[in-house]
Amino acid sequence: MKQPLPHDLLWGLRPELLPADAPAWARGALAGRVPVVVRRAPAEPGWVAVGVRGEQREQRFATWMRVADVARHVSPEAVARAGRWRAHHQPHWPAVQALTQLAPLLNEQGMAWGVTGSLGFELASGVAATHPDSDLDLLLRAPYFLSHDRARTLCSLLEGVFARVDVQLETPVGAVALREWAAGNGRVLVKTQAAPLLLADPWSAQGAAA
Repeated sequence: MKQPLPHDLLWGLRPELLPADAPAWARGALAGRVPVVVRRAPAEPGWVAVGVRGEQREQRFATWMRVADVARHVSPEAVARAGRWRAHHQPHWPAVQALTQLAPLLNEQGMAWGVTGSLGFELASGVAATHPDSDLDLLLRAPYFLSHDRARTLCSLLEGVFARVDVQLETPVGAVALREWAAGNGRVLVKTQAAPLLLADPWSAQGAAA
């Protein structure tokens, strides 16, 4: 099985596999067979860091899952390819409208992209997680250096959409906000597996700020 990446959704973590200090709401969520979300944190070989989502925004529980227990694995790109937002029960919610508007534009850019956050979770699992004020969270796979000009071009696609849109560039080092990289103001915050770093080049772990 392919190693899960941050923002991937995994099924197979059962309530009885949670640690003893896990809250009751987390056990209840897993009893309903909802997926967990891969988070960006170190993990032992054969394990993956994940987070359990509850019904409330503040209900988030960080834990680990054995890769061998994964029964189903859905990436943000798979969520985008499925196109289920076209049949969303609230097509006029801003995040859904924004995704409808942006999807064809992103498909033309030649970059792999996916849907994350609450809307991605809902589209993949069928579990209600969005509301009328939900943001739209997207990721763009950027395995190779992306110029500031190219980043600004991508940012221009977000102008005039119907919702707040947060786009993360996923580089080999970690994740950086597209708008921050497009600004070209020196070092940017990069979320890595170990810890956040300030880097001038999100494609190289060299040159971190002291």
